[in-house]
This record gives sequence, C-alpha cells and structure tokens, in this order.
Amino acid sequence: MTRTLRGAIALAGAAALSLGAVSVSGAQPGAAKQEEVKIGLLLPESKTTRYEKFDRPYIEQKIKELAPDAQIDYYNAAESATTQQQQVNTALAKGDQVLILDAVDSKSIQSSVQKAHDAGVKVVAYDRLAQGPVDAYVSYDNRKVGELQGQALLDALGDKAETGQIVMHNGSPTDPNAAEFKAGAHSVLDGKVKIGKEYDTPNWDPNNANQQMSGAISALGKENIVGVYSANDGLAAGIATALKSAGINVPLTGQDAQLDAIQRILLGTQTITVEKPYKPEADIAATMAVDLAEGKELPASLTPTTVTSGSGQKVPANLLTPIVVDKDNIKDTVVKDGLYTVDEICTPTYAQACEEAGLK
Repeated sequence: MTRTLRGAIALAGAAALSLGAVSVSGAQPGAAKQEEVKIGLLLPESKTTRYEKFDRPYIEQKIKELAPDAQIDYYNAAESATTQQQQVNTALAKGDQVLILDAVDSKSIQSSVQKAHDAGVKVVAYDRLAQGPVDAYVSYDNRKVGELQGQALLDALGDKAETGQIVMHNGSPTDPNAAEFKAGAHSVLDGKVKIGKEYDTPNWDPNNANQQMSGAISALGKENIVGVYSANDGLAAGIATALKSAGINVPLTGQDAQLDAIQRILLGTQTITVEKPYKPEADIAATMAVDLAEGKELPASLTPTTVTSGSGQKVPANLLTPIVVDKDNIKDTVVKDGLYTVDEICTPTYAQACEEAGLK
C-alpha cells in the first residue's frame, strides 16, 4: 500500500469517527436531563377527617399522574404550629423544591415561609392562606361559605329568628379561614337574630365545642336557644351531643360534608353542611406544585384571581365555589361527587332515614 493511500484511509477513518461523535452527542439536540420533582405536602391535623381520607390521597394521586417519578414527602402537624415549623425545616433539608402548605397557624408559619422563599423553594398555600411570600393559593371562597351557612340557618329558623337566641361557634382563631366564615355569617345574621353566645374554638376541637355549648345552654336556658351556627362539622359533632343531652333539637349548621354530618342531616339533628369538593382543590394544588417544581410559570387559567395575605402580599389564587348540602340534595352532591357511596351513608342505623330521603 502506498504512503498516499494509507494517508487517505487514515483521514477517512478520522472523519468517520468525528461524524460518529457528532451523531451520538447530537442525537437529542437541546435535551437536558430533567431534574426529579420533589414536593413536600404539609397538612395541619387529622381530627378533621378530610385531610387523611381525601386531601392527601387526591393530592398525591394527581402529582403522580403529572410527574410519575416525583418524590412526595408527607407531614401532618397534629395541630401543632411548632411541629409544622420543624416539618418545614425537614422538608427544606430534604431538598423539596415546592411545599404544599396547609398552615396550622397562618401567622406563626410566616417565618418558615420566608425561609423557604430565601432558599428558592416555592410555597403553594392550600385551603388556608399562610402569611409570607407565598407563590400561589388555592381554596374556596371562604366568606361565601359563611354567607351560605348564615342564610341556611336563617331560613331554617323562620319566624323563630325573632323570638329566641342563637349560639355561634366560629372555629380556630389561628385559622384565617375561620375569620372569613365568621364575617360571612355575620353579614347575613346581624340585625336579624339575637346572638346570645359566641365562641372561638382553638384547634377546631369538638370536645371544646361540646363544653362551650353546654355552658351556653346553662347560661341562656335551653328554652331560649332557637339555633346554632357551627363553622364546621367537627364542631357540630360536639355541639349536637350537647344539644341532645339537654333535650334540644334546633337548626345547626356545619361544613366539610363529613360522613357523620351527612348522617346527622338525615336524622334531623343537623340542618346543613357546606361541601367544598376536595378533588378539584387537590388537583389544582398538585398541578400548581408540579408546574413550579418544573420551573414553569403558572398560567392564568390556574390562577384567575389574586388575594391579599395578612402580611399584605398579593398572591395569585384560585377560589372555588362551595355548595350547600341538605337532606334533599345528598344524592346530587356528596354521592355524585364520589365522597361517599349510598351504602357508606345508609348503614342500618340510618336505613329508614335514607329511604325517606330517597337514597335507597
């Protein structure tokens, strides 16, 4: 083989190797390895059945649908603001990129939200609006919830609104939603019914609500109480027990569409509850979190409005519409929405009431 031929072969081989290298390295132009999605889910408590039964599984399911390999770190604060602050620290140490945060105490969590922000971690406020530099918020129109509760109570009272007194149980003072429920209810009730006693109930504790209601009955006299405003179903459970013990059956409101509340409505010991369908709220929170973890801007369709936090910050938000549930629309609300089956509601104790309500 001549020197010229050997040189040509060598050059051809080098060119082929060079082309091969270009082909391999450029097989997916512009492609970069996608970082793992890491999301911390921080819920406030478990006494209210919604969090473990609905919110957590719905949120986790939607995250996995959008990002199958996502890492989800779950925490429940068991009603302790201090525990939740420690859980935020743990989530940050684990490298979570986004926190879905349902605050125990919207004010005390502000320093933790700021810490997350300073670390470049996004915060989606879920159901309750935490103070601090929150990136997005999803909940229901909470003032509207109170308005619906107040109007339902007023409608149930009828002419009795002018003859007796009501007792109000407004929920936890550390929950910003409770203030909204209260404001909404007062906007309907004030001037139309006399409020004999009014309570805040720390941590939404049904046992405290029971004691408060018993105290109100002793102070006002059971014959003078014509109705009770309860901000949620957990409180309503404790209140209903106190009313039954005193031999009283008066209109009673609630919220969250808990199974026991639906059953009390069937029996006539609770008048209404307000359903805030959990799945739409959970799906929106999960979508927000995955988008933010992937570095995307949240579209206007996901945050169609803004709210102002207690610290004065404008927060992109999505506020959903609540629904009143009474004896006549159980099938068209909580059953249709998949919260409970008829069999779950209509256990033997409630079979006759279910039949009368057309649930069988």
